[in-house]
Amino acid sequence: MNKRFFGLCAAVLVCADFAAQAQHNDSTTVQRLDEVVVSDSRFALKRENSGKTVIKIGSKTLERYQGKNVAEIINAKSGLEIGGSRSREGAVFGVFARGGRGRQVLIIVDGVRVSDPSSSSSEYDLRMVSTADVESIEIIKGAASTLYGSNAATAVINIVTKKAATDAIAGSFQSSVGTNQTSGNQNYNLSRSSNSARVSGTLGNFSYLARVSNRYAEGLSDLITPQNEKDGFSHLSTGFRLGYSYGKKIDVSIYADQTKFRTDYDESYGLLDAPYQFLSQQERLGTSVKYSYEKGSIHMNAAYAVYNSENISAFPSEYEGSNYNLDLYHKYDFNNQFYTLIGLNYLEDRTEFAGQEKFHLIDPYLNAVFVSDFGLNVNAGARLNNHSTYRNNFVYNLNPSFLLKHHNGYYKILTSYATSYITPSLTQLYGNFGANPDLQPENDRTLEAGFEYSKTGELRLSTLYFNRTEDHFVFYDLETGSYKNALNTIHAQGVEVEVDWNASAALHLSANYTFTARKGDAAIRIPKHKVNTQLGYDISNNTFASIQYSYTGERLDTDFNAFPSIDEQLDAFSLVNLYLSHNCVSNGLKMFVALDNILNTTYTEVLGYTTLGRNINMGFVLNL
Repeated sequence: MNKRFFGLCAAVLVCADFAAQAQHNDSTTVQRLDEVVVSDSRFALKRENSGKTVIKIGSKTLERYQGKNVAEIINAKSGLEIGGSRSREGAVFGVFARGGRGRQVLIIVDGVRVSDPSSSSSEYDLRMVSTADVESIEIIKGAASTLYGSNAATAVINIVTKKAATDAIAGSFQSSVGTNQTSGNQNYNLSRSSNSARVSGTLGNFSYLARVSNRYAEGLSDLITPQNEKDGFSHLSTGFRLGYSYGKKIDVSIYADQTKFRTDYDESYGLLDAPYQFLSQQERLGTSVKYSYEKGSIHMNAAYAVYNSENISAFPSEYEGSNYNLDLYHKYDFNNQFYTLIGLNYLEDRTEFAGQEKFHLIDPYLNAVFVSDFGLNVNAGARLNNHSTYRNNFVYNLNPSFLLKHHNGYYKILTSYATSYITPSLTQLYGNFGANPDLQPENDRTLEAGFEYSKTGELRLSTLYFNRTEDHFVFYDLETGSYKNALNTIHAQGVEVEVDWNASAALHLSANYTFTARKGDAAIRIPKHKVNTQLGYDISNNTFASIQYSYTGERLDTDFNAFPSIDEQLDAFSLVNLYLSHNCVSNGLKMFVALDNILNTTYTEVLGYTTLGRNINMGFVLNL
C-alpha cells in the first residue's frame, strides 16, 4: 500500500486525537438568524417571505464538502439527480431536476447564464466549475423562465463565486489527495487529487482577486470491461477579477477566466476499451456594474464566452461555439412591502458546422413582490421571449404564499403556477448529425403547492407537490437518426420533503425525500424514490464530524448496444459516507478526511459504466 497514504492518515489521526482531547465550549450558542434567499425574486428576502422552497448551500456548508466536485454536492439535494456524480471523475450524464432533462435546467454563474451552444442541447458542463472557487449555490426548483429566460423549466442553479478579501492581501490554499477505486479493486493507491490557490485583497476603493485550481484523477476505466484499463481526467481553471467602488453608489468589476479539461473514455458501442479522449476549453470575459440610490438600484451583467471541444475517437469531431449575454435590470423598492423589477435580457448563440449558424433572443421582463403585514406574500412576473427564428412567446408566473407567524417562527402555505419556453439548440436545428430545422419549441407548465414550518434557528420542515407538463419535447429518434418533437404530452409529478433540525448547539440533522413519476417516455435514469440524510456534530469548537446516508431507488436505463434498444430496470442502492475536519490552527489551517461508500457497496449508476467503491480523500485548507 502507498507510503504516502499511510503518512497522510497519520497526520489526520494526530489532528483527530488532539480534537478528542479538546472540551466542547459550553457557552457556544446557535445563531438564530433569519435565512435570506435571493434567486427566486432577485430581492434579498427573508425565507419566510419567499413563495419557493429555495435550496441554499452557503460557504460554511461548502467548506464541509472539501475534495468533492459541484455535481456531487448538488446531487445530495431534494428533487435533483445528477447522472455520473457517483462514477469516476469526468463522467457526467446529465442534470435531472423534478423528472426533467438537462436542457431544462439553467445554470447561472455570477449573474450570467452559462451554456455551451456547440453541445447537443446547449447545456453547461458542471465539470467546468471548481468547488474551491464557489462562495454559495442557490437552487430554485420549478419553472423560473420569467426571471431567467429560456431553459429555466425545471430548475435554476445559481452559482456565486468567491469575491476579494476585505484585507489588503489575503491568501487561501487547498489541497487534497485520495483513492480512486471500485468496490472490486480496493488497491488504495493515491490516484485522485485537487489543488487551488487564491490571492485577493482590497486597497481603498480597488479590489483584486487571482486564482488557479486543478483536479486530476486516474486509476479507473470508463467502462466495465475485462481489461479495465485506466482512463484519466484532468481539469485546470484560472481566472482574475478586478473591482472598483465609487463611494457607496457605483460598483464596477471585470473578470476573465479560462477552464480546460480532458477526460479519457471508451467505446460505448460494444463496451470496449479504447484510447478515446474528449478535450474541452472555455474562455470567458465579463463585467458587472451596479448603481445604487435611495430606493433602488440598476444592474448590468454581461459576458462573452467561447467554447472549443474535440472528440478524439473512431469518429473524430470538433466543435466551436460562442455566446454573448447581457442582462440589464432596474430594482425599485416602493417601501418595505412592495418591490419591483424590470429588465431586458439579450442572448446570442453562435456555432460552427458546415458554416456559421446563430440565433438571438431579446427578452423584456418584469417581476413584482408584495409582502403584506397580514401574512399574504405574492411574487408575480412576465416575460416576452423574442426569438430571431421563432418570434414571440409569452411566459409568466404567479406565486402567492400565506404566512402565519408564531412567537419564534412561522407556518407558511405556498403555491405557484408558471409557464416556460425552451427553443431547440443550434445543434438540433443545424448540426452535423440528425439536425431538423423544422423543430418546434418546447412549452412547459408547472404547478406547485406546499407547506413549510419553521422555528427560527432550530427547525425547518417543508413538503411540496409539483406537477409539470411538457409539450413538443425535443428528443433524438434512434430509428430515423434525427431530432424530433414528441407528439404526446409528457407528464411529471412528485413530492419533496425536507427537514433541517438543529437539535442542539452542536448537533445538526438534515434530510430530504423525493418521489418522482414521469409518464410519456422511458424516463431513464430518474429514480422514483430518493433519500438523503446527513447528521453533523461539532465534537469541539474546532472539530466537526458528519455521517451521510443516501438511497437511490429503482429506475430505468436503456441498453443502447441492443438492437432495437431495450430498457432495463436498475436495482436500488444505498451509500454511507463519513467526514471529519479539524482546525489545527485557529482560523488558519484546517485538515479533513472523507471516507465515501464505507460499506463498499457495488451498484450500477449507468448501464455498463464504472462506479466508485470505498474511497478515502484527505487534505487541508489554509487561510492566511
